[in-house]
Amino acid sequence: MRKLISTLLLSLLMVASFSCDHKSEANCKKDKVAIENLLENYIMANENQDVELIEEIWAPDDEIILYGTDSDERLMGWANIKEAIKEQFGYISDTYISASNQFIKLNCTGNTAWFAETLNYNYMYKGVAHKYEGLRFTGVVEKIDGRWLLVQAHLSVPASVGIGDK
Repeated sequence: MRKLISTLLLSLLMVASFSCDHKSEANCKKDKVAIENLLENYIMANENQDVELIEEIWAPDDEIILYGTDSDERLMGWANIKEAIKEQFGYISDTYISASNQFIKLNCTGNTAWFAETLNYNYMYKGVAHKYEGLRFTGVVEKIDGRWLLVQAHLSVPASVGIGDK
């Protein structure tokens, strides 16, 4: 009986250790490059105000979400995200975005990844140049039908807290 229980426990431990389908190093690198390209395409689509390309980047789902920089900007579902993007494009022009400090992490099954990067966002609004420096862009991408797509994103603007200032 003791031997049966030991064997059973050992079997369970082995199954648990292999329950995650670890991807090969080459596949992980290939997926990371695909995600890097997706994020680069997202920047180019925003710079060129290309709604069709942005539509290819976001999952066409009612349960995706984008948190923007405004405190009440919580956009749920592709239709709402698309409308907000189109509205933004109506107000701004001559956009230039640069990314840095990019981090991408894939889950062990290789079907989901999360990312973080810093953006410098320059644009024209009513003929006047504006910029956001150090925007934090984070999110989640999912591999759907063999393609990496955005399913969640969050943009935030760093704030100066002024700790110690009197």
